[in-house]
Amino acid sequence: MALDQTMGPDGSFSRAEAFERNRGLVSIPEQEKLANSLVVIAGCGGVGGLHAHTLARLGIGRFRVTDPDGFSVANFNRQIGATVDTVGRNKAEVTAKMIHSINPDASVEIMSEPVSSHNANRFIKDSNLIVDGLDFFALDARRELFSVARTSEIPVITAAPLGFSATLHVFAKGGMSFDAYFDLRDDQDRFDQLVSFFVGLAPKGLHLPYMDLSTVNIATGRGPSSIVGCQLAACLIGTEAVRILTGKGPSRLAPDYLQFDTYRQMIAKGRLSYGNRNWMQRLKRRIVKNRLQSLGLDRVLASAKPDVSKA
Repeated sequence: MALDQTMGPDGSFSRAEAFERNRGLVSIPEQEKLANSLVVIAGCGGVGGLHAHTLARLGIGRFRVTDPDGFSVANFNRQIGATVDTVGRNKAEVTAKMIHSINPDASVEIMSEPVSSHNANRFIKDSNLIVDGLDFFALDARRELFSVARTSEIPVITAAPLGFSATLHVFAKGGMSFDAYFDLRDDQDRFDQLVSFFVGLAPKGLHLPYMDLSTVNIATGRGPSSIVGCQLAACLIGTEAVRILTGKGPSRLAPDYLQFDTYRQMIAKGRLSYGNRNWMQRLKRRIVKNRLQSLGLDRVLASAKPDVSKA
């Protein structure tokens, strides 16, 4: 795929013209690197679809995506692929079509089944970057994805939309592993794992003063969400992807973290030594756990397992 393509007399697509406005931020050689990079996106819903949209407009030329779920009306508030025309349609297939509508030259592979121990290695094979777009509650799939990525030394970016904010964590060689940062273990019960994940995503919890946790429904995987948080997450993912794929500079790896909250107009970033094993994080986990238990969410989880395949 050469960057010197020109628009043909029949109005055919010109990649050079389509991404010319990236110039000044991305050089021609860097744009070529993006065009030849393979990015895999696990999950094509709230954040995953917006990640794909953002990366496609940045000029990423190769994708591998997966999501077994279909769009529903409940997705309309935050998922870019959810419209009256796509209800019931598979999210990965809609995302692939969206990518091609931006860049017809792009290569998009679709894996229809959810990420698991049976296919995670195949899903990430030969990729340059992995983007986490899985549902918050899909911890088993997420742990598997991050584990095989670490073994293969492929960087993974995760950005969580939390209310009107988003967080950023980069996991790669030289930083903490996903399980070590969040202090996740096989012998933990699922409720403790979810609490650890929630607290580790945003150590400063900028969103907590205005978020009503009583609206969380663990059984259905429902939580407070907004297009604002999802778009912020996609912006953080897009910028970090450019940094990693073009080699513009070193990334701040976990245990470093970032949260940007637009509602409170605050930014929190720093280095969380020992990750969730930090004594302050252990205290926060206890406080959050008690709060969620007071709402009965632990009992709900015990009686009804959520659909972790959703993104």
